[in-house]
Amino acid sequence: MILDASFLTQLNAAMDSLLKRMNLFSQARVLVVGDLTLDEFLTGQVERLSREAPVLILRHEHTHQIPGGGANAVYNLAKLGASVKVAGLVGKDDQGIALCGIFEQAGIDIGGIFIDPNRPTVTKTRISGHARQSVTQQIVRVDRKSDELPDLELQLKLAEYIRENIDTVDAVVCSDYGDGVLTQAVIEAALKAPLTIVDTQKDLHRFAGASLFTPNLPEAEKAVGYSIKNQPTLQQAGQDLLRLTQASSMLITRGEEGMSLFEGNQQFQIPPFNRTDVFDVTGAGDTVVAALTLGLCTGSSLWEAAVLGNLAASLVVRQFGTATTTIEEMKEALRSLLNPE
Repeated sequence: MILDASFLTQLNAAMDSLLKRMNLFSQARVLVVGDLTLDEFLTGQVERLSREAPVLILRHEHTHQIPGGGANAVYNLAKLGASVKVAGLVGKDDQGIALCGIFEQAGIDIGGIFIDPNRPTVTKTRISGHARQSVTQQIVRVDRKSDELPDLELQLKLAEYIRENIDTVDAVVCSDYGDGVLTQAVIEAALKAPLTIVDTQKDLHRFAGASLFTPNLPEAEKAVGYSIKNQPTLQQAGQDLLRLTQASSMLITRGEEGMSLFEGNQQFQIPPFNRTDVFDVTGAGDTVVAALTLGLCTGSSLWEAAVLGNLAASLVVRQFGTATTTIEEMKEALRSLLNPE
């Protein structure tokens, strides 16, 4: 990826600081409050058409389970070396057990994950099939979830856990996928943290007073109520979002256009670091939030933290499905940007 000369100069000047921050990621302590999802990938070989209905019969080959939704943000933070605590809900089911098991294997503190007996663990099962010597293709996705809010008792338990642990972490990340965990009581507890980063798909105003928001372009457009189609409307949207949320900063992720960072009356543009090797953007926003948060926890400027988020996301979009990256991969990607072959 060839970057603009002026940005390249700025990036080169910041290289030592960026490398230093990455080396400090393991010292960061983060609490993620959010909607936890289990992503399942079930794959099989097509045997024949069913006689029961016009559908394929698959011979099951393997099932792969990984954290998704807010759980992906948790997993990304852990894979980057941070100490991570989680506040969220799972159902009384095998999927909840599986997700907690994945977290425990990664060294994640699950003391704030409570069992909701009335709602299932949010699970997205992607069923894919292939014929012999052919490409595997997704056939259908099955979602398990409830549209009901958690009982008040569980909401208060989550809020209490956050209040009890807020002084033991450097930052709180709110990962809102609209699955009911982030009720008003929970949000109010999370906003007591000195550094709160919010990744939500809608209703940004519910988190008013948070430190930083990270909407993507469609989410930003929905929040301000108009299309962001050029530099003037982008600038206006940034300022409108800061007013709407009463936030210190706003980071709008814009896909192949990079990122736009707003802090007070200042605007910074960060170009995309990977335009060509993009296979799947699923979960890239969670990766941005994870690396960005760790940058801020370790003393980065806001611009440096956004660069770290952009760098991490440029790596995970090269993989299929929700994915993570590592500090070493990020360091190598940074060196490649500064010294392209």
